[in-house]
Amino acid sequence: MAEPLLTVQDLMINYGRVRAVDGVSLTVGRGEVVAILGSNGAGKSSIVRAIMGLTKASGTVIFNGQEISQLPTHRRAALGISYVPEGRRVFTDLTVRENLLMGAYLAPKEAEGRMGEVLAIFPHLAERERQLAATLSGGEQQMLAIGRALMRKPQLMVMDEPSLGLSPVLVRVIYKAIADMRRLGMTILLAEQSAQIALRLADRACVLETGRTVVEGAAGALLSDLRVRQAYLGAL
Repeated sequence: MAEPLLTVQDLMINYGRVRAVDGVSLTVGRGEVVAILGSNGAGKSSIVRAIMGLTKASGTVIFNGQEISQLPTHRRAALGISYVPEGRRVFTDLTVRENLLMGAYLAPKEAEGRMGEVLAIFPHLAERERQLAATLSGGEQQMLAIGRALMRKPQLMVMDEPSLGLSPVLVRVIYKAIADMRRLGMTILLAEQSAQIALRLADRACVLETGRTVVEGAAGALLSDLRVRQAYLGAL
């Protein structure tokens, strides 16, 4: 594995008396794509939200050699972590271009150059620069949410269920863009319910069940292991 960029140790998350995440640890190396897999309610979104400081958790989060467990979300973002939330959450009353510019608020002087890089990954958005985000399809809004996060030129991209609610055709479009990001050397942590497509892209993966890691390893090995597929990943 490459030099660790993100290390999560013994993460615990409770919602009232319910333990949603129970002692999960994971590492993301520089330039890697790591997938967190599991069914709905397994704890995937809780983990990525805790990494971003959006959900209260115990345990340790280390990013780029610095412990960030107690830092607020905006400080984590400023260190170089971008987050694409579940459900897209674009600014619907702003245009595509304005949404992208919002993503570059930490480096406004570099915004135009970065926008060119983002639109090269998502040429579909270039055709809709002046269009209100509210008028975009769900897939287009997902492209925009990812593009907005890319505008920060992050060291680490954290993505929560990028395929959620999309047609198979649009899922392939989104994952092609993620593959392009990987080829550019980006480090990505991906929480995903659609195991097959995530495993075909990722370097490594961990599979959750009721808040615990039940199996982890190289993505190709998990994809080809019939017992793992039948027990934890459903029909692939």
